[in-house]
Amino acid sequence: MAEDTRKFRNALGCFATGVAVITTQAEGRAPIGITVNSFSSVSLDPPLVLWSLDKKSDTMPIFSKVEAFTVNILREDHREISSRLSKQGDHSLEGLATRTGANGCPALEDALAHFECDVYARHDAGDHIILLGRVTHYEYSEDGRPLLYHRGGYQGLAAGNF
Repeated sequence: MAEDTRKFRNALGCFATGVAVITTQAEGRAPIGITVNSFSSVSLDPPLVLWSLDKKSDTMPIFSKVEAFTVNILREDHREISSRLSKQGDHSLEGLATRTGANGCPALEDALAHFECDVYARHDAGDHIILLGRVTHYEYSEDGRPLLYHRGGYQGLAAGNF
């Protein structure tokens, strides 16, 4: 079974994804962020997005209770931020330039885009939960390229258009 799981992960890795950091602020706790590549748009009306979280994540106790989060789309030069916030036990935003959004959650200052969300729903999905967020505010930059993840490593967009 472990071999099948590895092959399945390798097959999924053929799909290039963007990289995002989900940030939140739980009452009485320091703000946190976690790196994900499971972010997706869901609906324009109402404006909904989703991301998924492994049930074994050390951030599960927080994200299972908060009522808001912010999705921060990373730029191609944010590999260090992505790597740092992807590790178990290291989700502190200390040392990163952030601002507090209207939803009370931190946003990374120089992210390519931000989506401030209220939790719309949580759904059980195998070894993950899917968090749906209703977007209450968003901002984006016309400049910059996204950080991508493909076949187990970071990638960037090639310059120019096809």
